[in-house]
Amino acid sequence: MTQTEHIQGSELHTKAAYAHLAAAHEHSSGDCASSHELARKALKCSLEATKFSEKVSVETPLLAKG
Repeated sequence: MTQTEHIQGSELHTKAAYAHLAAAHEHSSGDCASSHELARKALKCSLEATKFSEKVSVETPLLAKG
């Protein structure tokens, strides 16, 4: 994995984590409609990050263990 791919993957996972925090905050404030929408966005971000990580892991050969 190149450094650029590592940074991009890290940013996608961080974005997903913040989206989950925002959804949890809205849920705790009692705004169910907003929390459901934010939860959908958080799931979308998580799936995007997971797909990117899986793509990179398939494309990147494993390092030989010495």
